[in-house]
Amino acid sequence: MRIERIAAGGDGLGHLADGRAVFVPRSAPGDLLELARVARQRSFARAEVGRVVEAGAGRVAPLCPHYERDRCGGCQLQHLDSVAQRAARRSIVGDALRRLGRREVEDPALEPAADEWAYRTRITLHQSADRRRVGYHRLGRPGDIFDLERCHIAAPALQELWSVLRLQRRFLPTHMDSVTLRLERGGARHILVKGVVPAWPDAGRLVDVIRARLPDVSVWWQPPEGAPRVIGETEAFPATVFEQVNPVMGDRARDWAVAALGDVSGRTGWDLYAGIGETSRMLLERGARVESVESDARAVRFAESRGAERDLLAAHAGRVEEVIGALPPADFVITNPPRTGMDARVVGTITASPARTVVYISCDPATLARDLRGLGEEWRLSNLRAFDLFPQTAHVETVAVLERA
Repeated sequence: MRIERIAAGGDGLGHLADGRAVFVPRSAPGDLLELARVARQRSFARAEVGRVVEAGAGRVAPLCPHYERDRCGGCQLQHLDSVAQRAARRSIVGDALRRLGRREVEDPALEPAADEWAYRTRITLHQSADRRRVGYHRLGRPGDIFDLERCHIAAPALQELWSVLRLQRRFLPTHMDSVTLRLERGGARHILVKGVVPAWPDAGRLVDVIRARLPDVSVWWQPPEGAPRVIGETEAFPATVFEQVNPVMGDRARDWAVAALGDVSGRTGWDLYAGIGETSRMLLERGARVESVESDARAVRFAESRGAERDLLAAHAGRVEEVIGALPPADFVITNPPRTGMDARVVGTITASPARTVVYISCDPATLARDLRGLGEEWRLSNLRAFDLFPQTAHVETVAVLERA
């Protein structure tokens, strides 16, 4: 079977002799394959690469040993070169908007990544059921964890932190769900352990051994149903507040999104899913009045503490779908929801508002397409741009600009 293109999620897409679509992980456009483990469903099939008879033009040897040896599920496209990866991510966005969003669009232009390796400033690792391994899950097998040695897409400062922590795993709690490593823009590093039941007696010892090597590291733990707390020091920057895993490219996407609004001076805008307020700050600097909404109260407090134009900013802590109905009328909306997209109540309130422009920043083309369809035909898609925030994976950031017809 010949692979035609890369589908959402990163699998190669081809067709069996009976016309059924078949999805094949780790395949490349143009590959001629012998398939293995073909599992037929009613309208499609899944399979694995048995043998590559003819390699597609974009196929390369993956850099990371974990990719093939351990079938790492963290990356999906390391077997493709940069050109093929970018084409795949553009196609994933265009296909979602055409097929799910019912928008007649070409595949969008894509802003290339500043770095294709060593770019992630946050990684989350899980513990195996037998508590013997800490790492990522294997492709398509979420409960099967392999022992991570090195992540080639993690920033060097995080890889250094993991190299130290990996040797001190005896101090990690027996009952933990995950451990997240995070690098701040200023260079400080955090370890966040989740799922400690009922306590973590070795937490202080871990802090001591880590800081003997890496003094800039803070260690956090978050018990089930509890708030995160930092160990052995006063409250630091919240390690759980959302920020892009690729800050350089995240800034580029945000800059483009704000520029797409044009002159905002004297206008009122809604900044929905505002995070730590980076977009609000840019809008304030351009003279806008901003009503921001963010569910994380710590992020809201942090955003307010940095606001030199606080008289023009009203920062609301709460779920967007519960707060948006009480906001004053907006001239424009900029929204950056999580992967699940916007709640239907948010879509409905935006449509009913007097806003003339919506800029939607999305990390998931499928939910972007769903929400654009929900906004309706009165909103014209006037501009679309993809940003390469997640090289080596099938994920992509998209900014869509909509104008009320």
